[in-house]
Amino acid sequence: MLELYDCPNNLLNDFEFIKKSLEAAIAEAKSTLLKEVTHQFEPYGVTALALLAESHISIHTWPEIGYVAIDMFTCGETAEPEKACVYLKDAFQAQSHVLLKLPRGRISPEMQERIETSIAEATLVS
Repeated sequence: MLELYDCPNNLLNDFEFIKKSLEAAIAEAKSTLLKEVTHQFEPYGVTALALLAESHISIHTWPEIGYVAIDMFTCGETAEPEKACVYLKDAFQAQSHVLLKLPRGRISPEMQERIETSIAEATLVS
């Protein structure tokens, strides 16, 4: 999961820029595009989804606050999602970002319980 902050608002509402950035990120990730869906919201914001042979990528923009949420789910031996994340961070000119890698299918129920407890404790502290 990649979160981009303080991006130029005009980029986040540019349908063609987002579509091309998604396609370039797929190439950077060495992934195979199966189908793409992109939607422009009114008055602003874009969602772009790519179904990949290796799973999917989604991009959701909020131009009014300069924020982009990107979810990238990949599998296989050849996909390189980190390269796509670096590309997207640079393409969207993010002033700051948060990248969270979650190795799916490797979290045991016991680990999940510890994660939930940690989140609950962090929430109480906040």
